[in-house]
Amino acid sequence: MLRKLDENLWVAEQPLNYLGLAVGARMTVVRLTEGSLWVHSPLRLTPELRQEVEALGPVRFLVAPNKYHHLFIGQWMAAWPEARAYAAPGLPEKRKDLSFHAVLSEQAPVEWAGQIDVLPWAGAPMLGEVVFFHRASRTLVLTDSAHNIGPEAAPLTRFAFKVLGGYGRLSTWMIDGLVNRDRAAARRTVDTILQWDIQRVILAHGHIVEQDGAQAFREAYSWL
Repeated sequence: MLRKLDENLWVAEQPLNYLGLAVGARMTVVRLTEGSLWVHSPLRLTPELRQEVEALGPVRFLVAPNKYHHLFIGQWMAAWPEARAYAAPGLPEKRKDLSFHAVLSEQAPVEWAGQIDVLPWAGAPMLGEVVFFHRASRTLVLTDSAHNIGPEAAPLTRFAFKVLGGYGRLSTWMIDGLVNRDRAAARRTVDTILQWDIQRVILAHGHIVEQDGAQAFREAYSWL
């Protein structure tokens, strides 16, 4: 299930329906310099996936990156109780059944500092998204702040993203214009992201952008 993208960087995908649309879901795994694993937006934990992850190293950090990508993190917290689980702002209030160790902020935990940069998305509290940048692979890791649905998607999914945006290239969709209530704050977030040396962009839904990721991201948010 795991697919290697770069040195110490993997992704895995599973089917997922949202609002009646087959959008799929993707998680990202980074192996830190000391050998432990950082897992972003964990997928449903199957025996096969667990075996592949454990072959890479010990799971030490689990990340629920917004208020919607948290469905399976409880399974991972139970499987690796020694791991530290981090929540997006506002998520602990939504998932009171889970005991997160900390809420994500602009200050990267000391264990990641210098390896993975952290930035909460300002101006869109309903989504509560936090974005990440893996320096070694020059990879921006997004969740729902952009999409890149392609022709292999189901007909209804293709139609919806063609109408609302997010089809055929890295882009936002119409809902993002509503979610980003404070556009000045969102613009500051975009400007900060574009200061990173981005080559690749990993998305939770749709195709990964492997080349010229900074330009693709800039064009996706040109409306700001």
